[in-house]
Amino acid sequence: MRTETFRTFVAAIFAGCLTTGVSAQTDNFYQGKTLTILVGLEPGGTSDLFARSFSQYLKKYIPGSPNIVVQNMPGGAGLVATNFLAEKAKNDGLTVLWGPWDPLAQALGSSGGYRVRYEKLEYVGGTGDVRVNYARTDTVPGGMKKAADIVKAGTVTIGESNATAISGLMARLALDTLGVKNKLILGYRGGADVFLAVQRSELQFHNTSITTFRSRSASFIKSGEGLGINYFVPVDEKGNFERNKYITEMPAFPDLYKEVHGQMPSGATWDALNWLTNQVGELTFIAFAPPETPAPLVALLRNAYEKASLDADFAADSVKQYGLPYSFVGPDRGSAIIKSLASVSPEVLDTLKKTIDNAQR
Repeated sequence: MRTETFRTFVAAIFAGCLTTGVSAQTDNFYQGKTLTILVGLEPGGTSDLFARSFSQYLKKYIPGSPNIVVQNMPGGAGLVATNFLAEKAKNDGLTVLWGPWDPLAQALGSSGGYRVRYEKLEYVGGTGDVRVNYARTDTVPGGMKKAADIVKAGTVTIGESNATAISGLMARLALDTLGVKNKLILGYRGGADVFLAVQRSELQFHNTSITTFRSRSASFIKSGEGLGINYFVPVDEKGNFERNKYITEMPAFPDLYKEVHGQMPSGATWDALNWLTNQVGELTFIAFAPPETPAPLVALLRNAYEKASLDADFAADSVKQYGLPYSFVGPDRGSAIIKSLASVSPEVLDTLKKTIDNAQR
């Protein structure tokens, strides 16, 4: 019986390889070929810069050492590129999407323009980063001297591409939790576009990654025009959280809240913010291949992504450039996070819906 089962398994693998034209080993598949990495945002942002630097390490661990090209496909904070991957990209192992994801659109059960669910895509690998808020120091009359001064502001302006995009939503929920009035302005093309608007004083407040804060925004902060407000950490049901030893230029959000209000944050808005922090804090960026990409190629790409993520030189470069290493999120954990979107509490979803609806009015 075991022998027959094994034969059936081998036959299935062989048939699949004949169909796709890919050998069972796939060792030479990428030799002389080009792997395209789609980035759904404008050039110059965190996703774009990461994809370009990380691709050199990825190439190192893909048998055949293919040429790797990064192609920007901006629109809807990744929406256009995600739909393209699902509907038009060939599932031949030569196209991968890399960048931030939008767990909210899926958790709400509304497409928000997305025509594919994340679990239908082939998960290749994930990368964790830390989200932070920063603001123009002149957001407060007389200038902010410390992060807690943000509560002295009037109505704070925030920019984003669409109402469900993570950066705008985290910024709004943080300010709402602190009790600071805010207004979301939509239509920006991505983080780089928002940053330019902050520099021009069109906007006052922005949510981004710590790596972008320390790279693209570094001179803006050093000049005194901007100030780090907080970084986000997941908080458990007992109120416990772990401060990030790599971040000292701004407080963790719970510490900021305690400085302002004298206690830990609580309430429906805080619960929604903390849920979102748990989602995108651990799994900030994801690499996907098109649906039904041959399993041997997905396995090969997953292996290369993991080895590149754990490469000692890559970690050293990350610490040198950004002051902290990126974390790796494997297929099992990443898939579990994506599946958990189907079981979000009704209270959290209701708060998120209200926040989005208010932004669209």
